[in-house]
Amino acid sequence: MITVAMDGPAGVGKSSSAKALAKYFGYAYLDTGAMYRACALWCMEQGIDLDAEIINEQLVTEMVGELFTGDHIDITVDPDAPKVSIDGRDVTEEIRSSQVSKHVSKVSNIIAVRHILIAAQRAYIAAQGPEESFSQGRGIVAEGRDITTVVAPDAEVRVLLTAREDVRQARRNRQAAKGVGAEDVQARDQMDAKVTSFMTASEGVTTVDNSDLTFEQTLDVLIGLVEDAEEEQAYAEYSANLEGYELDEGDEGLIDGSSFLGEEREAQAKAVGVLAVVGRPNVGKSTLVNRILGRRAAVVEDTPGVTRDRVSYDAEWAGTDFKLVDTGGWEADVEGIESAIASQAQIAVELADAVILVVDGQVGLTASDERIVRMLRASGKPVTVAVNKADDQTAEYAASEFWKLGLGEPFPISAMHGRGVGDLLDAALDKLRQAERTSGFLTPTGLRRVALVGRPNVGKSSLLNQLSHSERAVVNDLAGTTRDPVDEIVDIDGQDYLFIDTAGIKRRQHKLSGAEYYSSLRTQAAIERSELALVLFDASQPISDQDLKVMSTAVDAGRAVVLVFNKWDLMDDFDRQRMERLWKTEFERVTWAQRVNLSAKTGWHTNRLSRAMTQALESWDKRIPTGKLNAFLGRIQAAHPHPLRGGKQPRILFATQASSRPPRFVIFATGFIEHGYRRYLERQLREEFGFEGSPIQISVNVREKKKRK
Repeated sequence: MITVAMDGPAGVGKSSSAKALAKYFGYAYLDTGAMYRACALWCMEQGIDLDAEIINEQLVTEMVGELFTGDHIDITVDPDAPKVSIDGRDVTEEIRSSQVSKHVSKVSNIIAVRHILIAAQRAYIAAQGPEESFSQGRGIVAEGRDITTVVAPDAEVRVLLTAREDVRQARRNRQAAKGVGAEDVQARDQMDAKVTSFMTASEGVTTVDNSDLTFEQTLDVLIGLVEDAEEEQAYAEYSANLEGYELDEGDEGLIDGSSFLGEEREAQAKAVGVLAVVGRPNVGKSTLVNRILGRRAAVVEDTPGVTRDRVSYDAEWAGTDFKLVDTGGWEADVEGIESAIASQAQIAVELADAVILVVDGQVGLTASDERIVRMLRASGKPVTVAVNKADDQTAEYAASEFWKLGLGEPFPISAMHGRGVGDLLDAALDKLRQAERTSGFLTPTGLRRVALVGRPNVGKSSLLNQLSHSERAVVNDLAGTTRDPVDEIVDIDGQDYLFIDTAGIKRRQHKLSGAEYYSSLRTQAAIERSELALVLFDASQPISDQDLKVMSTAVDAGRAVVLVFNKWDLMDDFDRQRMERLWKTEFERVTWAQRVNLSAKTGWHTNRLSRAMTQALESWDKRIPTGKLNAFLGRIQAAHPHPLRGGKQPRILFATQASSRPPRFVIFATGFIEHGYRRYLERQLREEFGFEGSPIQISVNVREKKKRK
């Protein structure tokens, strides 16, 4: 069971974030703030004057004790429907009123009341352990005051969610406009701060400042923290299960966890092989692939030759996992790029365990179909025939013509509408299970993901082929050869990486259409899916604005970056001097990124990529301990303080690394930190801690000095 404790001031979105996090993982959700609000409402209904100059604390404590011990209150922990009831009356909305908000701090500031609530909160958290509870024992997200320090100090994930005061007040104002009780966050913070601390994180608590984050970005950070905790807990349980286990020969590697694959190993056990989809051009192969996957993964357009590379996807049907491979149209006696596409389709057949042959039911049997059948017979792979575009009963009858191929029963389908696809998959997977396994594993999880990005024709596919030591991607002088992102596992110096070859990013994306438009969208998604971007440039050509835009796309996405200057072997001394001048001017924004000069075509200096990639990913993952970070910033600030601004000198009070991947630092200061000084801090951080190859994000939280009364 995972316990997530989330603390923070008013207006940071604790409730929304905690509920969304609980929904994502199927955990229970406990709003401890709602418990305090319910106490305030209960006391007001019992006739206690909370506006009195001197509040009868003993009477309030007795009333709160009666609320919990007298079975008056009921709190649900379902994040989809969190509800608070008093004596059977739903008060979920009522406790959010401005009247309750005004008085809740007066109740919560009574120490004896807090002790009652803390005991009740711990009981609710502990109740989520048994499997018969709402969350089936998976976990609980509890949010509110004192959660990280007093209520659940041993929680697996402890988070201080915070934001600037102006941002928090603006959020509260928007809620008030929607009918939720208005609240002055500054006054609320001052009132609550009398008995609890929630503005700075205690030791072991992760600070997440969402001042400049969207709700989705905040949730992503929180999800990452919980996933790390789940992985650690799973490995701890795994290691505990190994204690006393008598190892067989060859099992020693299990002890250090190097073979611990968790769900990945289960998925591999269920995977039955590789199923390739082949056929001549424009018969609907990619449409069928999208139908099987249940999403628009492959680029589809009503023109021949859209798909060019062989593109693999992890797929599932009726509880069976398999690898699905989309291919370009296979044709005989073709030249140029069409020949390369056909070669990739033929390689896909050789590497597959079984094949789906897609034919066009509206066109009928063609000579090209018969040539493909001869190729398939020579491969010896089991084949299932899919007669596509059979959109009605008449077309289904016409599908009988394809019995002539001698490959067994043809299955009439409509890939566009899903008609008959289930029967086709049942038959194809039966043959796949019975086939002799030649490959067939799903893409392993946990691999570092590397995207090859750049404008068209800079050599991305050539580099992928060079690194994988195979003709993995179609390479042609025609710009824009690659359409779909191509995944390939590549071993570099003994470590496996998942490389993603992408379509070239073109200028004026809004003016693109058809396959080029969808390819561009897939490229953007591939960058988001990656951890490291290898940004390729054609060194033999002048650096263009388009090149720099591609580079900025990867940097703005927060990915680790290595700059690759391809075709370096084509440059003379003059060109190399020109490039060095450009490096000092055009690449000023990314001087922290490593640069590798190579030739993808010949393989010259490609061996230098390994070190640059490893270092960039290590920097991207790096986390600096809070104590070490603040000691460093203290020295920097003493040596080079911030310049005077309006007669005042902003001072750094505290800093923490809110997240990694990429490293993001939050600085708490007494005033606005100018951008020039932020750049100075970034340079100093890089000099002290490295971060070579990774972008760094720095945000500043300004804390105004409290006025003396």
